[in-house]
This record gives sequence, structure tokens and C-alpha cells, in this order.
Amino acid sequence: MQTDWKLLLQPEFEKSYFKQLQKFVKADRNQFTVFPSHENVFRAFELTNYADTRVVILGQDPYHGANQANGLCFSVQSDVAIPPSLKNIFKELQSDLDFTPNTKIANHGNLEHWAQQGVLMLNTTLTVRAGEAGSHQGLGWETFTDEVIRIINNKSHPVVFVFWGAMARKKKLLINTDKHHIVESAHPSPLSAHNGFIGSRPFTKINNALAIANFKPIDWRIN
Repeated sequence: MQTDWKLLLQPEFEKSYFKQLQKFVKADRNQFTVFPSHENVFRAFELTNYADTRVVILGQDPYHGANQANGLCFSVQSDVAIPPSLKNIFKELQSDLDFTPNTKIANHGNLEHWAQQGVLMLNTTLTVRAGEAGSHQGLGWETFTDEVIRIINNKSHPVVFVFWGAMARKKKLLINTDKHHIVESAHPSPLSAHNGFIGSRPFTKINNALAIANFKPIDWRIN
């Protein structure tokens, strides 16, 4: 981690729970395939500096399919098929921003373009064993990412927090809503997208909140 996050998170790296977590992940990599790759675990922090963070989108686990996870929540490598949840995100994006049916939002699922504009694409758990969703939950990653949220909550300027799904929405308790803005709905998973995600217009809400804070809107198109 070579951005301003390194200094901010250094106290967390020194804590015993984090050292134990890293020992576990290292041991798990020796026995199983673990995603994302070692060099991409902290990719979200490499692409979005703390100073530049204007929006936080919170996911759960990294994708656990082969070659999918790239260190950003909901994002996949450019040469990997777009997963169902991300398809629903793109579907809502198309509808929300009134793109015509012929407007090509993206031909891949790599969301680095969002991250480079100040959108921290954060999972609550940063690693997962291949084919085993939730396999690295409850080991310390949640403690670490809760601290990340607290650090962002302490920023002097408003930040837009995006919570999709029940697990993400629990993090509202960490946010000073007098200063920051929350956009929330059901998860974009096919199991829940039609229970409140589809039609929620999150991208318009995010950009409206950024405008109130005198920030540039996010260009949500990928290409």
C-alpha cells in the first residue's frame, strides 16, 4: 500500500488481530486458492487515495470464482464474464441515468474507472477461499474495514456512503449522518434486486449529493 492510506492504517496493521489475520490468509494460500491475488488485496486503497475519497461503495466478499476478484467490490477483471449482481448494477445505471438502449455503458466489468474518480470500492471482507463464499468472514477483516469506515467518517468534508443489502446497511451506525450522506437499498443480487434495488436510482442520488457538497459528479460509464 503506497498511498496516504498506509500512514492512516499503520496502527491497525500493528494490532494483534490483524497480524493473526495475515497469518491465517498466508496459511490458507498455502493450502487453497484464495482470491483476490496477494497483490490485489488492497487494490481499492491503491486506486482511491484517502484524500480523494468522495464516495464509498460497500460490498461483502470478493467474488470467489476463478479470476474474477480484482480487489474492488462488485468489480471483475476485464476479460471475465460480468457477474449477475454487476449486470443488475449496469441495468439500474442504464435506467437511472436515462441512457438510450443503444448507449454502451460497458463491455466489461472492471470498475477501476469509478475508483480513479474518488469512489472507494470496499468489501467488508478482503479475501475469500475459491468456491467458498464467506470463508474468510469473522476472522478480522470486518474489524479492519470498520476502522476504514471510521477514518472516512472523520473526514472534514461530506462523503457519500452507498450501502446495498442488509449487511452493508448495518454499517450506518458508524456514520455521522449530520455530515455525510447515505444511499441505501436492497442488494443488486438476483435474489434481492427486485425488492428495492431496481428503480432506486442510486447513481442520481450519489451525484446529487456530490453536487450539494460542491464536488464534480462521477462519470459512471466504464468505457
